[in-house]
Amino acid sequence: MMEFKEKYKKLQNSIKNLEKAVIAFSGGVDSTLLAKVCYNILGENALAVTAIAPVHSKREIEDAIKLTDAIGIRHKTIKFDMSDIEDFKYNPWDRCYICKRKIFSKIKEIAHENGISNVIDGSNADDVMDYRPGLKALKELSVKSPLKDAHMTKSDIRQLSKDLGLWTWNKPALACLATRIPYGEEITEGKLKIIEDSESYLESIGFKQFRLRYHGNLARIEVAPDERTKFFDLELMDKISNELKKIGFTYVTIELSGYRTGSMNKQKRQLGG
Repeated sequence: MMEFKEKYKKLQNSIKNLEKAVIAFSGGVDSTLLAKVCYNILGENALAVTAIAPVHSKREIEDAIKLTDAIGIRHKTIKFDMSDIEDFKYNPWDRCYICKRKIFSKIKEIAHENGISNVIDGSNADDVMDYRPGLKALKELSVKSPLKDAHMTKSDIRQLSKDLGLWTWNKPALACLATRIPYGEEITEGKLKIIEDSESYLESIGFKQFRLRYHGNLARIEVAPDERTKFFDLELMDKISNELKKIGFTYVTIELSGYRTGSMNKQKRQLGG
């Protein structure tokens, strides 16, 4: 098994060999580390590009802007709305493929406009373990994934982020808001807004790692296993229930097993998709 230092060295060498690169930048743990290492090695030859779309929360976009400022890397944003990704709204099994194909095609255009041939993303070695149809789009568009190629796991990335002084080293995992909606149910900006407002509220009262799963008029809250005991507070449960009902839900439930990344993919596995 490759040692941590070997992985980091491999990552540095692969980025150095790129000479110039556009980084698909979300402001999450993975892309932030990638942007930091790219800027350290490539300087002005590194450009971070952030997609702004209804599936990305305002807090994610705000974090992305703050992080690029802190790192010092050049940064551009591109805007999308639901009409830009027409088939995506029907929420098929490959919605991630459809979305990434559209967004990364635009990022490649920006790269071309800036005389850069390499587009890279923050996919890591752990991503191949889950259902990730978006990886197919990256392959088709020849997008490189230096973290994955260096065999860096999420744990490695958090450790290296900490070593490099990035505050994102312990940032909760992010995912687009559409992952809160079951496959097959239409994605609308209204539903995404309800999800975003609900999650913003949960964050404001102290939850760290969580998801608000959307099931029509029912909200299913998943929190990290070690945060489940917070719900032993009856007053807190009443506050959460009342607030989420104000936002738009009729019923509010708690997932007893806690938060698990990719839990909505269980729906696909159960149906044999």
